[in-house]
Amino acid sequence: MPSIVKLKLPLALILTLAAMVFYHAAPSQAQEKAPAGGDYSLEDLIDGSPDAPVTIYEYSSFTCPHCANFHKEVYPALKKKFIDTGKVKIIFRAFPLDPLAAAASMLTRCVDQKNYYPFIDLLFKQQKSWAQSQSPVDSLRKISLQAGLSSESFDKCLTNQKLLDGILKIKDKAVKDLEINSTPSFEVNGEVIRGGMPLKEFEKLIRSKLRK
Repeated sequence: MPSIVKLKLPLALILTLAAMVFYHAAPSQAQEKAPAGGDYSLEDLIDGSPDAPVTIYEYSSFTCPHCANFHKEVYPALKKKFIDTGKVKIIFRAFPLDPLAAAASMLTRCVDQKNYYPFIDLLFKQQKSWAQSQSPVDSLRKISLQAGLSSESFDKCLTNQKLLDGILKIKDKAVKDLEINSTPSFEVNGEVIRGGMPLKEFEKLIRSKLRK
């Protein structure tokens, strides 16, 4: 369960340099489907019915292996049993623990909103391929193309200081208000859960909330 690490800027400078290194990569033929890194929203996006009686806020870092495990081993079952049946809605909030996770968090906000959760799922499923890559920014670029970002939009997204500041502000609020200091962490109908749980324990928790 990775613990919080204070991100020390100039993170924007790090990302800018990274983007410049790969700026001359082969141009993408992908159709532009997302804002060019300037128009974005940091509003909560819901997976599930807005009227679901149980609300889960997930705080995860894209480079956290335990977070990836949750998305690969637990989330699919929760989605099938509770989210798709209207009992639970989940809201993902990025909680980056390092610059690379911050970069991935920024990219999720630059894709079309309809691709938000599929892209999150893709990033976690392919975590090892980009987070452990010798050229992680280049690897992230390739994955982002699958979500509809052009190479130009990718570069503009990663050098958007306001976007980065907004993501870090949401993270800081979770630290202050909920005392979250590790990932993954969850807030389930107001109850804060720190660390991942096996599927059976998560199901037990959800059912206890549904009975109230």
